[in-house]
Amino acid sequence: MPVHNKLLALVAPAALLALSACATGFPTQVARFQAMPAPQGQSFVIQAADPRDRGGLEFSQYAELVRRHLVAQGYREAASPQSATLVVSLGYGVDNGQTKVVSYPSAGFGSRFGYWPYYSRFGGYRPFYYGWHDPFGWDYPEIRSYTVYTSYLDLDIRRAADGQSVFEGRAKARSQSDELPKLVPNLVEAIFTGFPGRSGEVVKITVPPPPRAG
Repeated sequence: MPVHNKLLALVAPAALLALSACATGFPTQVARFQAMPAPQGQSFVIQAADPRDRGGLEFSQYAELVRRHLVAQGYREAASPQSATLVVSLGYGVDNGQTKVVSYPSAGFGSRFGYWPYYSRFGGYRPFYYGWHDPFGWDYPEIRSYTVYTSYLDLDIRRAADGQSVFEGRAKARSQSDELPKLVPNLVEAIFTGFPGRSGEVVKITVPPPPRAG
């Protein structure tokens, strides 16, 4: 088989995987317990679950996404925390990641060093040289590693009057990104898909990719 055909045969599965991930959206798992009252003019205030996030610009950006969804559901934003009938607690985060190792068959380029393209999670195409082709015909598998991060979003809604919980939800996802500004909007979208949902359900929700510009 010609060298370029071997390259295509090996690169194609990885490339298709990357393209399909972009094309199919952001997969999440959502768990919900709820006893949400039907919207009848209830007002809400959004607070950070982590005191360190309170007053932060990043938290404000995510809280605004939650606010829009609640308003779209028929609830209204309270004029002040004291006048709210519902208190919404918002928490989010991402772990330090886990390294995954994958073995691929050697390309067997017939030369001492081989050429292999890859796609960086930091964006863009990166070429590099690697590998060793044994002149006696021994081709060894190539080892690659990548990091998978688990992100989450917690949404807890309680009655202000007595502190009784009416909604507890968590959305989580695994991806090769640890950038919260990209992850949290998808997690918010997932937790409000089919909101408030059936109590006790755990569902898989794929957030559609953003529409292409132009």
